[in-house]
Amino acid sequence: MIPDWSELDRELAHWQEAGMTLPLWWRDDDAMSHSTELERLATLAAELDLPVHLAVIPQGVTPDLSRFVADHPLLIPVVHGWAHQNHAPAGEKKAEFGAHRPLEELLDDAERAFSALKETFGASLRPMFVPPWNRISPEMLTWLAGAGYTAVSTFTPRKAAKPASGLLRVNTHLDPIDWKGSRSLLAPEQLIAQVARQMRDRRLGEADNTEPYGLLTHHLVHDEAIWAFTAALARRLLDGPGEAWIYDERMS
Repeated sequence: MIPDWSELDRELAHWQEAGMTLPLWWRDDDAMSHSTELERLATLAAELDLPVHLAVIPQGVTPDLSRFVADHPLLIPVVHGWAHQNHAPAGEKKAEFGAHRPLEELLDDAERAFSALKETFGASLRPMFVPPWNRISPEMLTWLAGAGYTAVSTFTPRKAAKPASGLLRVNTHLDPIDWKGSRSLLAPEQLIAQVARQMRDRRLGEADNTEPYGLLTHHLVHDEAIWAFTAALARRLLDGPGEAWIYDERMS
């Protein structure tokens, strides 16, 4: 079944009439090694000419990932926690960097994560911290810059561009996966309506359009429906007001 994009198309037409542009970025989580799924991600990024900020799990990273990233400059490595290990008590939402551990322990893990990936990827690593499950202790934000980071990224629209001195927040806004149900694609009409609503809020000044609009994917668990929708949405946005955005630490 072909999705009905008309609601989003109407909103994008309003953007064109208003002469507005949409900074668009892509974050893909949970990379550790070279895989056929990663090859497909890199191919799609090249077809779209849209860079992917690849959130890499430091404890599990393998040398073949470094080689693959070096050969594919549209893959931009960033730091995805330390081990992607849940430390939340039973019954609470999962978190590796939540307020369940001492701050010093959180910062130690963040520092060694940055050091490990800097050694792996060198200058191609961007100092962006992506906490697993998109959850982070508010207290930790104050200290992230001291651990080497200049940006943090979670999910849903940011409340402030600078949550702490020297730290830029750039979140993601759309995740196409039905994590609580089928683990395939959420209903396309639901996703399209969500994007259209988010675009409308930005156009009308009810949401921050200076924050890059973030697509969040997880290449290792994609099925054909997820790949197809991600590609179709990105193309639509790029053919309209979307302009590819890449994180540069000088922005912080």
